[in-house]
Amino acid sequence: MTSVLWLQGGACSGNTMSFLNADEPSVVDLIVDFGLEVLWHPTLGLEMGVKAQKIFKDCAEGKRPLDIFVFEGTVIEGPDGTGRFDMFADRPMKDWVTELAEAASIVVAIGDCACFGGLPAVAPNPSDSTGLQFHRKAKGGFLGADWRSKSGLPVINIPGCPAHPDWITQIIVALATGRVGDIALDDLNRPQTFFTQFVHNGCTRNTFFEFKQSTMSFGEGTRTGCLFYEFGCRGPMTHAPCNRILWNRQSSKTRAGMPCLGCTEPEFPFADLMPGSVFKTQLIAGAIPKDLPPGEDHVTYMAMAAAARISAPKWSKEDMFVV
Repeated sequence: MTSVLWLQGGACSGNTMSFLNADEPSVVDLIVDFGLEVLWHPTLGLEMGVKAQKIFKDCAEGKRPLDIFVFEGTVIEGPDGTGRFDMFADRPMKDWVTELAEAASIVVAIGDCACFGGLPAVAPNPSDSTGLQFHRKAKGGFLGADWRSKSGLPVINIPGCPAHPDWITQIIVALATGRVGDIALDDLNRPQTFFTQFVHNGCTRNTFFEFKQSTMSFGEGTRTGCLFYEFGCRGPMTHAPCNRILWNRQSSKTRAGMPCLGCTEPEFPFADLMPGSVFKTQLIAGAIPKDLPPGEDHVTYMAMAAAARISAPKWSKEDMFVV
């Protein structure tokens, strides 16, 4: 049996709900087929009050083995380093995080907030929120850049707002079946199997992207045009398999006409929610996107964009929606 304890900090619940919707494998599969023992979970946990506290204390003190500690939401350190903005089981949540992380063989951060701080970490950050081992893009976070679990691993980050349920369960299965050595991490501690390709890969609007044809409204976004040039879609710059492992097995933001928000990247939310930056492409000189796909520079982009628009065939400007 592989024991798992899941705690929820920073007023986050989206990843808990996402986890319960997993399909490949499902939560039931984790328990029945892969021998997962869920010691406690915000939704699945049956124990309450002192009974729940006993589980946490026994794990923290080593009286009960803890193989995987899962945390979602930010670690709140305010006010003034006390952590009392986020109280849980009669203590600041950050104190539980410290002790359980030290006791666990493996620590997993679920969701953008736990990984990088997310929305709560945007300046002025009155709650002093941070991620487990990153603060936005900077290594460190709550546990520190050099922190390692008992297994010798850093915090394994599975970002997203929320994270796709199957990303969560597939990584937990790998950990529970002793395949931790197969999980290669990128420089942000994300499993490369999910966070090497871009959301752009597999997007049904890639033809419009190549010919630099924009949609001018969300309504048109379900039929024609690319959302990158006007609506701030971050699909070409965001590492995630959202158009390979579809949401609800059938769609994704870009397939539904919604721009990718880049929620698996540490800079999310981009431009720190400044007015005019949400659902709006930030431009240089009023014409060139400020942020470009990795490897592209603005001068080359200008030349490529001009050539693409000139050579765009008539059909790339038409409604291609098919029932």
